[in-house]
Amino acid sequence: MTTSGSDLPLGGRVAIVTGAGGGLGRAHALYLASQGAAVVVNDLAIEPAQAVVREIEQGGGTALAVAASVTDEAAVEAMVRQVLDQWGRVDILINNAGILRDKSFAKMSLDDFRTVIDVHLIGAAICCKAVWEVMRAQQYGRIVMTTSSSGLWGNFGQANYGAAKMALVGLMQTLAIEGEKYGIRVNALAPTAATQMTHGVLSDASLAALDPALVSPALLPLVADDAPTRMILCAGAGHFAVADVTLSQGLHIGAGADAGQRLIAELPRVIDRDGAIVPAYGFTQAEREVASADAAMAGAS
Repeated sequence: MTTSGSDLPLGGRVAIVTGAGGGLGRAHALYLASQGAAVVVNDLAIEPAQAVVREIEQGGGTALAVAASVTDEAAVEAMVRQVLDQWGRVDILINNAGILRDKSFAKMSLDDFRTVIDVHLIGAAICCKAVWEVMRAQQYGRIVMTTSSSGLWGNFGQANYGAAKMALVGLMQTLAIEGEKYGIRVNALAPTAATQMTHGVLSDASLAALDPALVSPALLPLVADDAPTRMILCAGAGHFAVADVTLSQGLHIGAGADAGQRLIAELPRVIDRDGAIVPAYGFTQAEREVASADAAMAGAS
């Protein structure tokens, strides 16, 4: 049941969900509407988007169907203008649109590699770019990238998909840093859900447990007023966890012709996860490396 009202967590907010004509995107759109948001249901074709809008409206919610490919800059910009004309703002962007072209890397064509990168990564960048100035001007924005365990840890036959999904984590990290002073918070969702993309990949029993509707509640903490930023939230079958890109304490090896051999000998200490951190920004690595070198020089003097 979808309800509407400013007393709901997302009351007064406007959300765009890409690839929302079915599967996980549909579940996302229905859930955000149930939490009070006015939802833009985007899909490649207008008919499935309109069907989701009818579901939302029948439940008392507010929604708008827009057909546009996330890889089409002009179409995405036109969608955002349409949303601004209708509701005057864009508060939330859920980059959900995606495709699969699974094959082992040996059998994968570069066309299939590029196509997947284009939809997942470039498509998300296009959508972010289209709403970025709007969110900066209103000093408020919530963006969710859809990453995947395939990107975080790899999966056989998904070199293209995994590369795109890990790239989205990098996009998230930088946009979160750049958007912080404008009230824009950027996070990533790593979902496991039974959709058209997962049929044939998971068993029937697993598919039955992985209702997309069980993933969508993960959106609420990521888009709420008090949302974190730079979080990778994993969700599936009603289970939630957080993934991090960490940096071990490491070890100063120094220079010399035998530096590589000494590194091999000390690799267990370099790998040791005790004291690992989640860096606040990428330059943390360089800062620590320089500090380690400075400490080694001071100790040698």
